[in-house]
Amino acid sequence: MSSGASPEQIAGWLAEALETGNPLAPLPAGAEPAGVAEGVHVAALVLASLGLVPCGLRFAPGPDGAMLAGPVLEGRLLPDGAAVALATARHAAVAPGVMGVLAEDLPAEADGGLPAFSALHPILDVSAWRLRDRPGSPGLAAADLSGHGFIVAGRGKCGMVAGPLPVGMAPAGAKRRPQTLDAAAALLAAARAARLAGGLPRGAVLAAVLGPSVAPAEGQEIVAGLGALGRVRAAFR
Repeated sequence: MSSGASPEQIAGWLAEALETGNPLAPLPAGAEPAGVAEGVHVAALVLASLGLVPCGLRFAPGPDGAMLAGPVLEGRLLPDGAAVALATARHAAVAPGVMGVLAEDLPAEADGGLPAFSALHPILDVSAWRLRDRPGSPGLAAADLSGHGFIVAGRGKCGMVAGPLPVGMAPAGAKRRPQTLDAAAALLAAARAARLAGGLPRGAVLAAVLGPSVAPAEGQEIVAGLGALGRVRAAFR
């Protein structure tokens, strides 16, 4: 941390914003995490201060387009068709993705292949921020849980192997224009990030964003189709 505030202070501010839903004003000059590693440390302090234990890892684009690994919180996993209150998802953006439930422990190691999954789910990833203004740096984004808002998960498919999928997303009633995206590559990248972060236990989830995001409008329903993996929808209120 360069100057102005300690990681513990910043974590305290973010924890209060996460707990109360009140936005966090811009940090004092020089107080932002200097990089992603410092931001991840702050995020861990946020969760520890609130007694929250992640149930998995989410891999999604950060403010500069580079992928960021962050926690998945069980209370922010929602079923297919769930309604998301935009008032609780500041600067919301929704993107299609895939989520796998680990069939075995994912150990901490430098490298490895695609893990075994007991089920794969189509998801709508709803990113959101505790910050009043969108983060301008990857370090600050990582501190704010890498933008984890909500994950709306469709019905899981057992025995399905991740691979290329036709992925399309659009408002309900509008024509989706699928593009073929590699779910296996996205989940492998998420698994590598999880290994480097210390691993995950059996039953934890790996979520990976596959396509570009859009800003949902109030009263809108968004539907994503992922080929044989199925569809998932969310309403925004």
